[in-house]
Order: sequence, then C-alpha cells, then structure tokens
Amino acid sequence: MSKRLVSRLLGMFQSRTQVGVDKAGNRYFTRVEEVDGAMKERRWVEFKGADQDSTTVPVEWICWLNGQRKKAPTPEELAELEARRERVKQNIELLKKKEEEERKAGVRPVKKIGKSESPNLQSFVKQQLTGTLDQQKGPEEVSRPKDATGTEDSTTDIDRSSEPTGTGATFKPGTWQPPT
Repeated sequence: MSKRLVSRLLGMFQSRTQVGVDKAGNRYFTRVEEVDGAMKERRWVEFKGADQDSTTVPVEWICWLNGQRKKAPTPEELAELEARRERVKQNIELLKKKEEEERKAGVRPVKKIGKSESPNLQSFVKQQLTGTLDQQKGPEEVSRPKDATGTEDSTTDIDRSSEPTGTGATFKPGTWQPPT
C-alpha cells in the first residue's frame, strides 16, 4: 500500500467530527480534507447495526449529506418537523373519515378516477371549427344564411367545409390558408 493511502485511512478515523444522530440511531460525521489541493468538507453517515438501509435516513439529513443545507439539522428542528408530520397524518385520517361519512350519508357522490368512456372527438372537432369560423368572420358577421322563404338554412357553419370554394374572378390559386 502506498503511504498516501495509509495516511488517508488513518486521517479518516482521527479527524472526524460527529455532527448528529437521527431517531433511527444513524450517526452523521464530517471531516475537512484536501481534495486536489483544495480543502473540502466530506460528509457521511454510519448506519446503526449491520443493516445499512438508506431508507432510514430522514430527508433533512439527506439534504445535509448532499450539500443542499449548510448546517446540520438541530434536534429541536427535527422534533418540530416530526410533530408537523404527525399533525399532517392526523389531518389526513380526519379527512378520510369525513369523506367516508359523507359517502355513506349520500351527501357527496363517489368520484371515479380513470377512463369511463372514450372521448367524443366529433364534438371536440365541431367546437374547434365553430371557434375558428367565429374568429375569421368576426362577431358581426356570424349569422346563418337564410333561404328564399326568410327562415334560417338547415345547414350550419359546422356542417360547411373549410375548403376553398369559388370559380369567380376573385379566386386566386395558392392564396388560401387553413383556419388557425
């Protein structure tokens, strides 16, 4: 082994500082070491017991280990966050009970999540066409044509094609643009 590796291993155990302990018994350490000529802080966790389960590390300690927090969480902060999590759990339970009571009483209908039927694409297309025709004409020009008797024609804007029509002198090929 190289001398550098041995000194680094000895330094790891001699100059470490325990920063804190979480409720699962995991211990957190820090040490300042030289990396590429710069002094950097190294942070790590030593798990309690032989079971090294990373899911037992609380979020606050994960943030500290990853450098997202400058200071380690204090015991007071951890206690406050634990109390808050407990209140949230209690509120969730109360809301679940309230919803269940409302369902049994028939006050609130049961909401089903998921696909109950396929979407109606024809009505969607008709809505889109109606909206584009209204935008092209403007509010004052959106009227239905009347037949010779003065009644509204049975065909509507929705039934008409958006393709260009006309053979008159004003028609210019290549100038038609699709509705936007």
